[in-house]
Amino acid sequence: MRMKELSLRQDPDLRKELALLARGCDFVLPSRFKKRLRAFHAEQGQLYRETGPTPLMLTQAISVLSVSPQAQVKSEAPVPTALSESIPKFYFPRGRPKANLNIDGLIAKIEKIFSQFPNERATIEDMGKVAKACECPLYWKAPLFNSAGGDRTGFVSVHKFVAMWRKMLQTCHDDVSKFVHLLAKPGCNYLEQEDFIPFLQDVVNSHAGLAFLKEASDFHSRYITTVAQRIFYNVNRSWSGRISCSELRKSSFLQNVALLEQEEDVNQLTEFFSYEHFYVIYCKFWELDTDHDLYIDQRDLARHNDQAISHKMIERIFSGTVTRRLRKDGRLSYADFVWFLISEEDKKTDTSIEYWFRCMDLDGDGVLSMYELEYFYEEQCVKLETMAIEPLPFEDCLCQMLDLVKPEVEGKITLRDLKQCKLSHIFYDTFFNIEKYLDHEQKDPFSVEAETEGQEISDWEKYAAEEYDILVAEETTTDQYNDGCVSKPIPSSAPSVELFTISIFPPVVVLTCSFLE
Repeated sequence: MRMKELSLRQDPDLRKELALLARGCDFVLPSRFKKRLRAFHAEQGQLYRETGPTPLMLTQAISVLSVSPQAQVKSEAPVPTALSESIPKFYFPRGRPKANLNIDGLIAKIEKIFSQFPNERATIEDMGKVAKACECPLYWKAPLFNSAGGDRTGFVSVHKFVAMWRKMLQTCHDDVSKFVHLLAKPGCNYLEQEDFIPFLQDVVNSHAGLAFLKEASDFHSRYITTVAQRIFYNVNRSWSGRISCSELRKSSFLQNVALLEQEEDVNQLTEFFSYEHFYVIYCKFWELDTDHDLYIDQRDLARHNDQAISHKMIERIFSGTVTRRLRKDGRLSYADFVWFLISEEDKKTDTSIEYWFRCMDLDGDGVLSMYELEYFYEEQCVKLETMAIEPLPFEDCLCQMLDLVKPEVEGKITLRDLKQCKLSHIFYDTFFNIEKYLDHEQKDPFSVEAETEGQEISDWEKYAAEEYDILVAEETTTDQYNDGCVSKPIPSSAPSVELFTISIFPPVVVLTCSFLE
């Protein structure tokens, strides 16, 4: 632009032309301008033939200065294709392709492994070697086997597997996209809960830490259901019931799957696969499920933890705001109980904060109003009065909670406010858990915040470890020992379960089950 202005000042002819165009008016009519411009171009062309090149850019300056802004917008040329093609690709939903991937070399390794099997066919027992040849974790073997059609025929031929894996290498470029492709239904780019069942069944069948469960086939589905719910609880942050590649990349699930191969004690994998955690959850559910049909109603859930949860909150849980599997008669499934128990015992995680926020947000407007807080606090006051404890007036309690949360908008508590305050567990317990509320009242909430910042294990892991020890202590008093071992083995029939029995005989932990016929 500076070049145009400089040339305009230096050329007396163009300065004269512009003066004539602009003389006596604020706007130049297009017809008048075109006539003047044609005459000017004729003069410039004659001058060019006689004396050589002149600043032709000045004609563009005249058009830019004279044409209205609307005409300028219409006359702009489209962006050249070459410019758009020069922008590098930055979105890789199936992972960033590797520059020097030798697909033929990888296929050759797989073919060499298959040559060791009879007729170059691999069974599910052989798929561990195939998984390692594919440079995958060991417990990808069942998804690899099923994806190549092994679940239908009982074996996988080398040709079918190589064709499947070659296509996989060409279309999926990282572990997440490969895992999703192996487990997902055809045409889907997400995982639903039933997609994990074959994978988790193989873990139960083949992991050394779960060998004692082989004969108790009825409990395979209970353990699988628990692990699947924990996967979605931690990974499916969108609450959609579908795990996307993006969500899986942000989680630690595949790292835990890889650790299954290295860790013989499945209880060390506390985030998803711990049997002890399953044991605690299932025992807690069994205590409430009096008819043992794997469903509970509101009265059953109200008995949890000596009726510590308020009835208003239990009604909200059964309203469907945080559940997916309510029966027509309004009863809660075991799968939904897994979400409830983990959220109840650890109110510091993002999922649990969202869980209870959905329950307390009565009108679903994304804000906890003062009316909604008072609605839940009223029942807390009634419970305190029955315990001969004078409740704090709601106005005083509200001031404490607002000081605790420090909402961005005065008088309105949002989900973001609760996640940022780091004391959401105290806030929630104040309004619907009377026992934990009284525990918090005996402590300084801000000193609790300082303690939790350096906490190495989560509240859920702490709770599960404590409850597991309590259950073990209760059951060992009724066990009959024979030289320090439990006399009853795990039955292979389909019994009616009373409780899982776990007895400890130092220094070995012996895991068994006790049943009632």
